[in-house]
Amino acid sequence: MTELTVLPGTATTEEILGILTRDGAVILEDLLTAEDIARFREELDPFMNATTDGRDDFSGRATTRTGALVARSAKAREMVMHPQIVETAKAFLAPYCHRIQLHLTQIIRLRPGQGKQMVHRDRWAWGRYMPLEIEPQFNTIWAITDFTDENGATRVVPGSSRWPDDRKATPDEICQAVMPAGSVLLYTGSVFHGGGENRSDSDRIAANLTYTLGWLRQEENQYLSCPPEIARDFSPELQDMLGYVMGQYAMGYYSPPGKPGEYPECVTPTFAVRQVDEGALGGEGLLVGARHS
Repeated sequence: MTELTVLPGTATTEEILGILTRDGAVILEDLLTAEDIARFREELDPFMNATTDGRDDFSGRATTRTGALVARSAKAREMVMHPQIVETAKAFLAPYCHRIQLHLTQIIRLRPGQGKQMVHRDRWAWGRYMPLEIEPQFNTIWAITDFTDENGATRVVPGSSRWPDDRKATPDEICQAVMPAGSVLLYTGSVFHGGGENRSDSDRIAANLTYTLGWLRQEENQYLSCPPEIARDFSPELQDMLGYVMGQYAMGYYSPPGKPGEYPECVTPTFAVRQVDEGALGGEGLLVGARHS
């Protein structure tokens, strides 16, 4: 059976991208300390414990999925903006966009008795319209508890990023992301993977934080999960990552509702969180490939 490559947390972006290009997934060790995990759980366990199990087989009938982590947790905000992760995500997605954005935040808790999830591609969130030549997504799964074979460590099919959608993995092509708490599984939106079976007597807990191209719709609606009245207290960098910035020229502007002349027209999303009018649409720097009318 094949295995995933494990790199130290000090690995360079170039080293990580090399493995991702070949395998579609790689494990980084020691990105969170025990203190980091304790803080994450202190902030988010109340929300996780109040979350009900999934309603279908894919989401997991013995699995809970808790979102809006950026709005709810200072530690989750640090994880989303982890410099090494963000740098690697930007480098991986750079061929396909001007800027990246946060795609989703979610605590995935596999309870005892949860069976194997269907092996799938996360890029199917947009359907199967996008050609495989475009890689739309960069994903992370942070191990909040140890990931073991017994408790449902994520199953991955290394090397499957360029497979056709209808290709089925054989059992010997599937491995598991066995890793200690504090490690992170990095994987592409195109690699085949799925949750494992939890045969243990305890929960397997992970933080799924993913990034996508700035011109695609996000899976988790960040403007509703983290609305302007919350996001305006964050750093400009985090606001931009949430999507409070133009995704491309003429993509994402709005006109604030109000009395005639009360607000400017056609402002960028930045206006909602920083009250800054950055000028018409997305600016000339985003005009590459844009179509004029």
